[in-house]
Amino acid sequence: MKKIAKILCAVDFSQYSEQVAEYAASLAKAFGAEIIVVYAAPDLAQYDDLHVSPATLEGTLEEIFINAEKSMENFVPASFKDIKTQGVVVTGDPAEEIIEMANSSDADMIIMGTHGRKGIERILFGSVAEQVVKSATIPVLTIHPTQ
Repeated sequence: MKKIAKILCAVDFSQYSEQVAEYAASLAKAFGAEIIVVYAAPDLAQYDDLHVSPATLEGTLEEIFINAEKSMENFVPASFKDIKTQGVVVTGDPAEEIIEMANSSDADMIIMGTHGRKGIERILFGSVAEQVVKSATIPVLTIHPTQ
């Protein structure tokens, strides 16, 4: 088995991100690996078809990015004690950004949550986890949220 030295942990700061972090932390400790935590904030390209003023949209997206950076600053030390960890906030399509970050950081594994959407909700929102699993060139561990 290939040595796992670097784990990319993708989070969305939902209520389930803690569970994803617990798995990442456990595996990192077991393998002596470091962790890169990534959150992908939306970008303007995702909202091209909306009839919203660009200035309003830019301000909203900038606020999301700033809040995500603050969340990351709190999330990393609270979730990954005694593990070498770096938190990164990126902008763009979440699946593409997760894969790009995994490739550029030479990650050996991706750990992320799945919301388990079904039916029309899945058709409307898609599945970032499914896109990552299908496109990643490294192993992907998906964590289904539990109550």
